[in-house]
Formats: sequence, C-alpha cells, structure tokens
Amino acid sequence: MKNLLLTTLLCLSYALAFCSIPNQEKEALFALYNATEGNNWTTDWNLDDPVSTWNGVTVKNDHVVGIDLSYNNLKGELPYQLSDLKFLESLNLFRNEISGTLPNTIGELKNLKHLNLAFNKLVGTLPNVLGELTKLESLILFMNNFEGELPKAISGMVRLEQLELYNNNLVGQIPSEIGSLVNLKVLLLSSNSFSGKIPDTIKDLGSLERLGLFDNKLFGGIPTLLGELTELTELTLSDNLFYGTVPNELRKLENLEVLMLNNNDLEGDFVALGQAFPKLYQYEYKNLKDAENTAVANTD
Repeated sequence: MKNLLLTTLLCLSYALAFCSIPNQEKEALFALYNATEGNNWTTDWNLDDPVSTWNGVTVKNDHVVGIDLSYNNLKGELPYQLSDLKFLESLNLFRNEISGTLPNTIGELKNLKHLNLAFNKLVGTLPNVLGELTKLESLILFMNNFEGELPKAISGMVRLEQLELYNNNLVGQIPSEIGSLVNLKVLLLSSNSFSGKIPDTIKDLGSLERLGLFDNKLFGGIPTLLGELTELTELTLSDNLFYGTVPNELRKLENLEVLMLNNNDLEGDFVALGQAFPKLYQYEYKNLKDAENTAVANTD
C-alpha cells in the first residue's frame, strides 16, 4: 500500500512537472523557436523538456507570462502565432537579429506590460494596434529601422511609463496625442527625423523625468510649457532647428541634471542659465548664436 502511494505521488509529481500550459501556447513557442533559428540560439530549448524549464520562459498558473531571450542570437521574423500567448505580460528580445515587420497580431496580447524589441533589424511602420495594449507600461524599440509616423493610436497605451524609440527612421510631427500618456516618465525620441514643433500637449506629462529629442528636425522656439515639467532630470534638445531665446520658464526645472541645447540657433545668457539649476552636472550649449562655441560640464 505504501509503495502504491509513493508510486502515485511520483507519477503526480512527474505529471505536474510536465504539466501544463495549453497546447496553443506551446505551439506559439514552437513557432517562435522555428521562425528564429532556435537550433542556433546561444542558449536553445530542449523541446522535450517541460516548458517551465526552457531558458527565458516564465510560467505561472500553467500559462506563459514571460519570455526573455535577450542577447540570444535570434534571427528571423516574429511569427504571428505569438498572439496566442494570451497571458503574456513581458516579452524581451533585446539585442538579437530579428527582422521583418512588427506583426499586427501583437495587438492581441492584451495582458502585455513590457515589450522590448530594441537593437534588432525590424522595419516598417509602427502598427496602430499598439494602441490596443492598454496595460503596457514600457515600449522599448530603439535601434531598429522603423519608419513612417508615430501613430496617433499610441494614446490608447494609457499606463505607459517608458517610451523609447530613438535611433529609428521615424518622420512627421510628434502627435499631440502624446499628451494622453500622463503616466510617462521616460520619452526618448532622439535620432529620428521628426519635424515640426514640440506639441503643446507635452505639458500634460507631469510625471516626465527624461525627455530626449536631440538629432531630429524639430523647429520653432523652445516651448515655455516645458517649464511645467518639474520632475524633469534630463532634457536633450541638441541638433535640431530651434531658434529664439531660451525661455525663462525653464528655470523652474530645479531637478534638472542634464541639459543639452547645442547645435541650434538659440540666443541668451547661457552661463547664467546653467547656474539656475542646482543639480546640473552635464550642460552643453556649443554652437549657439550667443554661446561663443562653448560647452560646459558642471560635475560639482
């Protein structure tokens, strides 16, 4: 009797170890493996082992909730079957060689909170369906080859705290809908080809701590409304087409640690401006109209 009970418990433990996630989710993982040359990954999967033991896969309550295959030599396109991972909360494929476009089916991952596809070879436009990811907290897509405009549908990502799209080929104006992302703390859009003026709705991002817009084609005066973003620690506006006098309202940014204004057509007393920020340790204003080609870094 005791041996029978022990055998039963062992069988139950074995079954639980291999237990399991729905076939549809497992098939989605197989599709990812096959589409990205899984046999050549730095750390691959033993497909005969339980999914819960696979490198980078997190399983909770018999569902796949996390995938982290960063730095893992994935090559190929993202399969549409990823949309079958209905419980997925985090997808991190940073620093691989994933190519192709971002599939529209990405919008079906309604539980997704973190999406990091940075440092890959993705192309095409950012799909409007990204706005359907209403639980998303971080969208990190820098160092790809995305093109086209930043879709207005981003306003749907109401919980977003981190948006990093720098070093792509995005064009057009920064949409006014950006102001709907009131939980944003990090907005990094540098090294694209954005044009036009900074939208007035930027003032609605009261939690913003880092704003990176350098190396674009933005023009006009620096908005006085930036002075309302009192949580800012980093403001980089270098290498654009801004002109006019730097507004005094920027002096309200008492938490500012990094301020980069160089390579614009701005005027003003830049030495005095730098002294207005008690926490400033990096300040650059080279090649400005009244700056005498000077740059200052305050590390005190």
